[in-house]
Amino acid sequence: MTIQFNDETFRDDYSFYNTAQALRRFPFPFDKDDYMYSVNMEPHMGGREGTPFQNRFDVDEHYVSEMRDREITLREDPLRCQSLPHMDLAGWDLLELIMEAKSEDYPELFSLNRDDDRWHWINRPLGIDHKFVFLDPTTLPYGPMEYITRQAQGDFALLDQREGNLWMEAGMVTSQADWSLDFDIGMNFFEWHAPVPLAEKMGVFQRALKFLLAIQQDAPSRRLNWTMTVNPRLDTSPENYHKWGPEKRTVTPENIGEKQYLRVELQTFFRLPRSNALVFPIRCYLIALQDLVKVPKWGRRLHRVIRDLPDELAEYKGFAVNRPLIIEYLSRFDDGQPTSPGIFPDEPT
Repeated sequence: MTIQFNDETFRDDYSFYNTAQALRRFPFPFDKDDYMYSVNMEPHMGGREGTPFQNRFDVDEHYVSEMRDREITLREDPLRCQSLPHMDLAGWDLLELIMEAKSEDYPELFSLNRDDDRWHWINRPLGIDHKFVFLDPTTLPYGPMEYITRQAQGDFALLDQREGNLWMEAGMVTSQADWSLDFDIGMNFFEWHAPVPLAEKMGVFQRALKFLLAIQQDAPSRRLNWTMTVNPRLDTSPENYHKWGPEKRTVTPENIGEKQYLRVELQTFFRLPRSNALVFPIRCYLIALQDLVKVPKWGRRLHRVIRDLPDELAEYKGFAVNRPLIIEYLSRFDDGQPTSPGIFPDEPT
């Protein structure tokens, strides 16, 4: 498998772009023409070849640029990466999981050689060739969680399981959809989900927590979540709202196809072996509306979803101010034809 990495930015001049290959494999999140919260979990044990579901951790054309953007964010705000002291072992668990997965799934890009506790890690795209001692933090330039998540796309929340609940007590979070690790760290599952409208009354969180608590080792799960954003910015944090919030007012009928993005999260869940913690990777994918509508099924369906979405969800997901413009734009690509079940296109892109 050969990946050509883009040279792009997710801020300032916004030179991010999706090639035709990235468009074909985009994880469109709607399997029908309407949307409401659901647990919507499925086993994360592989998936259709050539999709983000194929491997445990997806590596794509944006990898190098996303890691460069993470470095910028951490330099400006080191609190985007935090770990409470009792989560150190979980950090080593996560390091092992990611190194094993990447070296096995992408052997042309990553290598891991182990001689007892002496490990040799090679990350070719980022030019890293490092020998270290497993479980000895003095042999790494950062703590184990920070070290490996500086080399992995998406955000990572490490959840401690106790008292019949999950507690967010470590994480690397630089590409979040308007939530703050610094605010949420130490909270339990219900506390950090408290701002979400409607779902509590529907019992979604109770069912989700019951499912997550039962996840076993070597049996990961996944789901898709979504929101919308203006411009292809990864860092849409509350801390930086003053930077990205005003951009919502720059959308016009003439530029909405270019500036309005669907933002999809591939959320996966892995039970870690030594610590029994749960790791919650959240991989962000971005696609401009003008690219999304190149897949006719997606253009039709997104129009119907956005048009019929409850007002509370449009507000929560951050696009209420531009919703009329989005609906008008997408309506041009909805010919009224029925759509097939599932998320994948009906025809070649």
